[in-house]
Amino acid sequence: MGATKPSSSTAASRVALYLRVSTGRQADSDLSIPDQRRQLAAYALSKGWTIASEFTEPGSSATDDKRPAFQAMIDEGTTKPTPFSIILVHSFSRFFRDQFLFEFYTRKLTRNGVRLVSITQELGDDPMGLMMRQIMALFDEYQSRENAKHTLRAMKENARQGFWNGSRPPIGYCVVDAELRGAKMKRKLAIDPVHAETVRLIFRLALMGKDNSGPMGVKAIACHLNDRSIRTRDGGRWGISGVHQTLTRETYKGEHHFNSRVFKTGEAKDASEHIVSSVPPIISTEEFDAVRLLMAARNPRSERGRFSGSPILLGGICFCGLCGCAMTLRTGKNGAYRYYTCASRARSGPTGCGGITVRMDAVDEAVIDHLENRLLEPRRLAEMMTNIIDRRSVWVEQRHKHVADLRKRATEAEARLHRLYEAIEAGLASPSDPQLKVRIGDLVAQRDTAIEDADRAERAIERLGPLVTPDLLRKFAKATRKMLRAEDGTYRRDLLRAVAQRVEVHSPTSLVISGCRVELFRTLAATGGVKEAALAVPTRVLGWRALLDSNQRPLA
Repeated sequence: MGATKPSSSTAASRVALYLRVSTGRQADSDLSIPDQRRQLAAYALSKGWTIASEFTEPGSSATDDKRPAFQAMIDEGTTKPTPFSIILVHSFSRFFRDQFLFEFYTRKLTRNGVRLVSITQELGDDPMGLMMRQIMALFDEYQSRENAKHTLRAMKENARQGFWNGSRPPIGYCVVDAELRGAKMKRKLAIDPVHAETVRLIFRLALMGKDNSGPMGVKAIACHLNDRSIRTRDGGRWGISGVHQTLTRETYKGEHHFNSRVFKTGEAKDASEHIVSSVPPIISTEEFDAVRLLMAARNPRSERGRFSGSPILLGGICFCGLCGCAMTLRTGKNGAYRYYTCASRARSGPTGCGGITVRMDAVDEAVIDHLENRLLEPRRLAEMMTNIIDRRSVWVEQRHKHVADLRKRATEAEARLHRLYEAIEAGLASPSDPQLKVRIGDLVAQRDTAIEDADRAERAIERLGPLVTPDLLRKFAKATRKMLRAEDGTYRRDLLRAVAQRVEVHSPTSLVISGCRVELFRTLAATGGVKEAALAVPTRVLGWRALLDSNQRPLA
């Protein structure tokens, strides 16, 4: 924003120029900032007006008032005495493309004696001129909305074809040129080998913890990363929101969602409006889903979270197959009989849900019988684990290749450093050159980061633990079947939840039991011992901690 205020003019003949373009591309067109300035200055000269101020807004949309130069102009135009009496624009669309806000600000200025004048749309101050100005503002808003609609449609199609629409990519990715179409280069996301390892570490900590110590919460992960000086892409410290955003971004499993939120408000759009494009995955779908289940289980607002301390065997994982609501406890004959009942029916009656009520002991026995005799049968376990075991081998191969790429990057950075040092020794470069110092610092950071990431990736491969063999599956199944029943004849809820995460009751004779194979695999591969692996199930204890953070990890 520039301002020129000669003292030889009165306020009645002083004008303020307002110059605006929406994008950098427009700055090179006929309505560029210099061209607007030239036309406005010539118009002011022809009218005998003196330019008192100039307000420049490059790259700002006129659909809202979040424009610094615009607000500064309004502030000056509404003060008393006003430094100018006319605001001069190329067209009314430069001032606003929202009819309501256009009228709001023009009337606000008019009350202070300031007029809005367009050099290409000259109108009088009579009622006819006022009506024409309002109609023009309405058409400007309509044109803006149409342009936005067509632009969004083109961006959706670009995303459908797998191309990147711009903006900063998520951490772990970089943008690379894909193909040239006409004069425009199409771009796609590619995996950034340095920061991708940080993303994998975050998911590994969320799923397995440090050294397979158990799943870690978002705050514990952030502290772990900061304690080890693992920084964000910008070199900053990790926070809870950054870790949570990483763990919930579906891009990392190979599915990037475009058009998922309203640009202005950030409000989430319906899933039917999302455009899902395929990108190189950093995390497998099974790992991503397993982390999502763990985070949902720790959420105190979820049904499962509220039931985690329940004495009911299937509390928090048993749901009505008709409406999807949780099943709750109902008793009869003064507690002599216990039932699972649809919570929606219990609250709202038959209008809420047709409702299902089944005997608790019958459902519990059916679930345990299925787990003991069907799921925990060694051949069945082997079939379920085949894909994950195969993917584990592929993952190990990819990690070895990733380590080699990181070592190569470190070697290249070291070679560049060596050449710079030789140039300094030969007198070809001055060690006091500030640009040279910055370059050396960048190369040292690249080398050290690549070495640290390579070492961390190698340690992750070493910590994978023993391979899940048919013999281990057989021993695990036998030990788990035995340990499902406690010494007093009851069932172990924690162990049950390691192999089954959801039970849907569709009728008194129909149940659907579902679980996460990655969670089962995590339990199998937790340690080398069968008994310890069977016991390595996630547990959750609720309790108040006065004056302490609720997300702290348990003390050793």
